[in-house]
Formats: sequence, structure tokens, C-alpha cells
Amino acid sequence: MKNNQKTNRPLVLAAVILAMFMAAVEATIVATAMPGIVADLGGFSLFSWVFSSYLLMQVVMIPLYGKLADLYGRKLIFSIGIGIFLIGSILCGFSWSMEMLIFSRILQGIGAGAVQPIATTIVGDMYTKEERANIQGYLASIWGVSAIMGPILGALFIQYANWSWVFWMNIPFGILSACIVIFFLHEKVEKKKKHVDYIGAILLFVSLSTFMFVLIQLDEGLFLSNLQLLLITLVSIVSMFWFISHERKTKEPMVTLSLWKKKEIRYANLASFMAGAMLLAVSGYLPTYVQGVLGQSPLIAGLTLTVISIGWPISSTIAGKMMLKTGFRITAIIGGVALIISSLCFLTLPYIAHFLWAGLGSFLLGVGMGFSTTTFIVLIQSSVEWNVRGEATAMNMFMRLLGGAIGVTLLGGILNKQVRSAFEQNGESLSVEPNIDAVNVLLEAEQRAKLSLVEQEQLQTILASSLSAVFMSLFIAAIIGFVFISLLPKDSIKSDKSKTKMPR
Repeated sequence: MKNNQKTNRPLVLAAVILAMFMAAVEATIVATAMPGIVADLGGFSLFSWVFSSYLLMQVVMIPLYGKLADLYGRKLIFSIGIGIFLIGSILCGFSWSMEMLIFSRILQGIGAGAVQPIATTIVGDMYTKEERANIQGYLASIWGVSAIMGPILGALFIQYANWSWVFWMNIPFGILSACIVIFFLHEKVEKKKKHVDYIGAILLFVSLSTFMFVLIQLDEGLFLSNLQLLLITLVSIVSMFWFISHERKTKEPMVTLSLWKKKEIRYANLASFMAGAMLLAVSGYLPTYVQGVLGQSPLIAGLTLTVISIGWPISSTIAGKMMLKTGFRITAIIGGVALIISSLCFLTLPYIAHFLWAGLGSFLLGVGMGFSTTTFIVLIQSSVEWNVRGEATAMNMFMRLLGGAIGVTLLGGILNKQVRSAFEQNGESLSVEPNIDAVNVLLEAEQRAKLSLVEQEQLQTILASSLSAVFMSLFIAAIIGFVFISLLPKDSIKSDKSKTKMPR
């Protein structure tokens, strides 16, 4: 595809920024709103599916949309993606049950998979290499702004309006962005035969979705029998092996598995997987702890997440300069240490029961993500040739999102199991109905006020002990991620300055 000189670059860039803001803010704004959503719709046991269903579809669709954009053009696929995303957003706001919300989030995820990769590709098409560095800086700032505004907007909607507006606010952004791209982006699509790996996409989706379904059933309230779960597990394993075999044989695979032979890529991707699991788990469950256990408002819960976006850009900037002097490994290790300290803050939250301590943990999480993820991207881009650099970079994004999707699903199963176990052990002494949805009462101020002090303390103890298991899992993930980081090559990048430059 070639750029057309008639393209209105400033307007199209504005549209790209709007679309990226829409997709980025969705990740944080929903996390803050979830306690209010659960309080209204119930279904605490399905909590994690609101996140994992969205992430799963986004992860699977990212590489597929990239292929389709090359085949049919950026404009068409980008507009279709936004359209699907907006339909999902509208349905999310009208959801009358947690099951309906999860279905709507699946549609959102299908559309969201087109936004980020194609928006970035549009920028790459419109601007030269020299211009791209500055433009990518503007795009990078969108994630910082959205990370700050997301929790705050979510908290304000919950406190002063209705949680539905968390989803409906996407509509004007999406429509405006799509219209600008349709009318002001002019492209010439080269007609050529190109294989799209639909089979690979289907196999990957089947494997991941069935695997996540098994993970979420790791409690005693199983929807299916053990035999049925075993069969689903076998489907997941077989489809994954089939996917790997297919990707090795097909001419244009969705995932080039040979890239994993490089130590830099292998360990950076595995560490990104763990970091993604930590980030999404904290975003999903920390507001619940701050509101349900610490008794704070949605706004305070949102602010405890907002500080992630303060630590992330600061540390990312420092990491970019530091790795030129110290190399990849030391810079990434600093990020790994920050992630471990962050997980220790969350692990000790039951003992230091203050929202500022939770905020400190979030800030350190942002520091860890900034040091590690920035280093991973530069390392990966410096270790591969130009013709596979885009795919290698996308693979790292894929692994981080996949880690978030699987992590939040697995921890959701652990949380459900812990809550059920606590109710069974203390059911006789509880003055509320001993089932998992009783936790919903803690997440809404008016319902919580109807409880006696004893009832509140009983439920808060159950929720705190259950979430402690989640925080312990975060600590384990941080340790495993640090091990992967320590296995990175010790090569310095001082000798090849041309490879250190990365679009921001």
C-alpha cells in the first residue's frame, strides 16, 4: 500500500489519537467501575470474565486484523473494528445481567483488536522515519493520559451518574474517529493474493478460550462435571498442539515460532507475560479491595490505580537513557525488582490497611512496568532484522495481553474458591446468607450501610482473606518474571546506536 498525498495528515492523526484513547481508557475505566457494576448486576463469581473475555478476543484478533489490513487496506478494517467495538459498548451499557455484560465485552474485544495495531500502522504509512519518532511520542502520551483519566472518570460515573456511561462515553470518540479516517485517509490498496491464517486464528482462539474456561472453574462451584472439564482440557491441549503444528507448516503463519529460538525474544516475552498478568490483576482486583475491605469511595479506589500511570512514564524515560549506558539486562532487572517490591506492598495490605499503601504498590508497579517493558521492546527490536521487526514487536504485545487475560482468569478462579471456602468454614457464625454473591453488598455504599457492624466485619474479613490469596499469586508471578529477566543476555547496546532508537 502507498500513501496518497491528498491524505489530511493532521486530521487523520487526531482520529488515530481519539481511537487509541478510546481503547486505552477502556482498560482502566472498567476496573474502577466493576465494584459498582457487581453491586447492581450481581454475579461476583463471574467478576474476572468481564476482563478476560475482552482481553481474550483482543489478543486473538490483533494478529488477524494486521493481516486483513495488509490485504484490504487500513481504512476498511479500522472502521469495521471501531464499528464492532461501538456495538459492544452500547450493549454493555444496556446489560441487565453479568452474562449479558460478558457477551457484550466479547464484542468489544473483537473490535478493540483492530484499533491499536492498525492505528499505529496508519501513522507508519503517513509519516517518514524522521517524522515518526516525534509522532510516536504523542501516541505514547495517550496511554499515560488515559491511565490517569480512566480511573477518575470511572469513579465519577459510578458516584454521580450510572456505570453504563463507562461504556457509552466511547460512542462519540469512536464515531468521530471512524468518520475522519473514512473521509480524510486516502490510500491505494495493491491488489495481491495474500494468505490470511484463519485456521491459525481459530485454533488459537479455541485453545485459549477453553483453557480460560477451565481456569475459571478452579473453585468448588463448578458448572460442569469433572469429566466434562477433562474433555474441555483435552480440547485445549489438542488445539494448541494443532496450532503449533499448523504454524510451522503454513506459508504465512499468524505467529512465526522460529523467533522464539532467540533468547532475547523468548525470555523478554515470558517476562512480559508475567508482567501483564500482574498489571491486569491489580487493575481488576485492587479497587474491589479498597472499596470492599478498606471501605473507601470509588474515587479513592480509582486514584490508587491512577498512580500506576505516574510511575510508568517516568521510569520509562529513565530506562531509555539508562540502557544506553548499562545495557538491557541491568535496566530490566531494576524493573523486575520494582515489580517484586510492588507485589510485597499488596501482600502486606491486610496488615497495613491503608489506601496510601495500596497506592504505593501501584506506583511501584508502574515503575516496574516502565523499566521492564521499555527495555523489552528495545531489546527485541534490536535483535531482529527489519522485515520481522513489526511482527516481533507485536508478539511481545500479544504475550503481555495474553498474560493479563490468563492471569485475571486464573486469579478469578482462585478468588472464587477462597470465598466459597471461607463461607463454608464460617457459615454457621455468619448473619448473612452464606453464598459468594453476599460479597456484592460490600461494593455498594447504600447496601453496605444496611448491614450491622458485625456483618460488615464478617464479610470484609472473608473478602480480605480471599484477596490475600490473589496477592500471594502476584508475588509468585513477580518472582517468576524476575527469573526470566535474569536469563536475558548480558550484551550491551552501546556499540550499535542505530538499533537503540525506538518509536516512542
